Amino acid sequence: MEKVVLNEDQHRFELPTESGTAILEFTELPGGVLDLRHTLVPRADRRRGAGRALVREALEHARARRLKIIPTCPYVAAWIERHPEDRELVVEGWSPR
Repeated sequence: MEKVVLNEDQHRFELPTESGTAILEFTELPGGVLDLRHTLVPRADRRRGAGRALVREALEHARARRLKIIPTCPYVAAWIERHPEDRELVVEGWSPR
């Protein structure tokens, strides 16, 4: 699998796949917050780890820059629910429901 890259101009993380490009779109908000809005993986590449790679890279990006996140994307929100070690990155007061 290719490496995830940050495309700052398009506000997204990208991962080339066999069928296209998997993406995780974000919006930069004031106060050092990334709203992780939408994950899209080409249908033929689903369940091959592309979504996981995108989320991990986005969270590491946030962690390295001391940013907080809002997991608007349902895939990212589910990730946060399953990985308590990453909850420290979520803005205070966020709830999945």
